[in-house]
Amino acid sequence: MQVLGFPCNQFGAQEPGTDAEILEFVTSKFDVDFPMFSKVDVNGDGACELYRILKEAQPGDGDSPEITWNFEKFLVDREGNVVKRFPPMTSPEDIAAVVPDYL
Repeated sequence: MQVLGFPCNQFGAQEPGTDAEILEFVTSKFDVDFPMFSKVDVNGDGACELYRILKEAQPGDGDSPEITWNFEKFLVDREGNVVKRFPPMTSPEDIAAVVPDYL
């Protein structure tokens, strides 16, 4: 299993820094050791292509397929299929528990 991080500043302006500043923050404060990508938009007309694909494949349970907050997560299988979407407060342990269902 591999975690990938995509910072986004569309939620309460919580990621205002540069890519380098964000990487420094998450590695020093949270000991992040997974790949961090450049900051992207996840909603609206400027949403990056990856998030357009993720939201189309797994539109979520709400009234809108839009990402609701930072730390919303998607599970993608080995073949690249988007198989599950998790709300922001879902813990890594809860996600790890369902991963074997998709192996």
